[in-house]
Order: sequence, then C-alpha cells, then structure tokens
Amino acid sequence: MGSTDDLMNLLKNEASYENIIEAAPEFLDLSLSEHLAQIIAEKELKKAEVIAGSSIERTYAYQILRGEKLPSRDKLLALSFGMKLTLEEVQTLLKANGYAQLYAKNKRDSAIIFALNKGQGIIALNENLFSIDEDIIS
Repeated sequence: MGSTDDLMNLLKNEASYENIIEAAPEFLDLSLSEHLAQIIAEKELKKAEVIAGSSIERTYAYQILRGEKLPSRDKLLALSFGMKLTLEEVQTLLKANGYAQLYAKNKRDSAIIFALNKGQGIIALNENLFSIDEDIIS
C-alpha cells in the first residue's frame, strides 16, 4: 500500500473494512511535533535554521516543536517555509494535521502557493502579501 489514492480505491471498492486493514495501509499516526521532527530529520535540518527561516519567535517555535503549543495554520505555514517544504509537502502537512489545504482560488493562499513554487522565503512571501493587502504570516 503506497499512495493515498490506493487507499481511497480500497475504501471505495472493498466489501469489508477488515480487508482494508489486512492490506496494511500506512496510516498517519504521529503527533504534530513528531511529524515536524520526522520532516526535520529527513531533510537533515537543524531546528535553529528552521526557526530562523520561519520568522517565528524562537521560544514559541521551540514550544511548537516540543509539542507544548499547537500552532495556528499560519504558524505551521511559517514553519513549512523554514523547512523549505515543497507545495505538495505543505499540503500533506496541513491536511494530516487538520488544517485546510492551500486553495489556489483564494487570493492569499495563491500568493503562498506562488512563493512555495518559486522557492521564496517567508520575508519575500510577506512582502508579496503586504503588497496585495493580505495578512502577512507572522
């Protein structure tokens, strides 16, 4: 079992849920802090560089990374910029943690999508958001 699409097909076509469980899908069973730690480890990043790239106040960011604080969607997006995630990785992170995915027809979200696709940092994104009269990610 690999992709979400594979699992969706199983959920649609299987007669019993037991058959789905036997197919051993990989369910996401991580807390947000565990998920962030996994991404940071996979990308061989240092927490300090993630925090610096996110523009989140250092103490608060460490509290998020330790699981002591639950970040807002914007703070999670800011951390995503700090981790230099791709659009696909950001969408997965948002969805897996109960946040709305970025939506291209939303003006603010489209600016975030553009910045992610261009590999821009949080400062460039915030400059773009400010220039179109949208709330910056702070």
